Amino acid sequence: MFTGCELFFRPRYLANLVASWIPALDGVEARLAAGASVADVGCGLGASSVLLAQAYPQARIAGSDYHDRSIELARKRAADAGVADRVRFEVASAQTFPGRGYDLVTTLDCLHDMGNPLGAARHIREALAPDGTWMIVELAAGDRVEDNLHPIGRTAYSFSTFLCVPNGLSQAGGYALGNQAGEAAIRQVATDAGFTRFRRAAETPFNHIYEVRP
Repeated sequence: MFTGCELFFRPRYLANLVASWIPALDGVEARLAAGASVADVGCGLGASSVLLAQAYPQARIAGSDYHDRSIELARKRAADAGVADRVRFEVASAQTFPGRGYDLVTTLDCLHDMGNPLGAARHIREALAPDGTWMIVELAAGDRVEDNLHPIGRTAYSFSTFLCVPNGLSQAGGYALGNQAGEAAIRQVATDAGFTRFRRAAETPFNHIYEVRP
């Protein structure tokens, strides 16, 4: 399942993460080029972490995920890609990942899988620098069920029912967003965690990219 998820999401990151999503964030690309510190939370097998390290060699990336075998593979892939000197990986949940003062925190296609997304958002706010950015990438979804009754949305609901929501509910925390939560639900999590600025910075037919700031 873990390798299958990476095969599903990695092509989108290859096509969009550096080419369009990062540039859509206010001032983030320049900070990465100058040597920003990044926490890639819920990094899985490290595809996004490695891409960021390759694109921005002055940046320092800290990937984390609660699944130990995924982190093992992430470390191997970073070494194979020749970026192990500037990207590190640790086993940690989104509520406990280490470090402070990050210029950028990313949660790519994973906030909806967490059993305590609000706890994760609060920890991310504490870990960010005062002028830092949280980039949230989630599957594109409307706020109402009726908005998502199209081929992509129907397929996503099936994934959410059989994988995302049960995974979230299996964790401590008490609730899960599901992958068709919609922008209003994501915004509410950020607001409840104390963030004051939230905007949709970019989108594709499959994803919404949100820029969130303290």
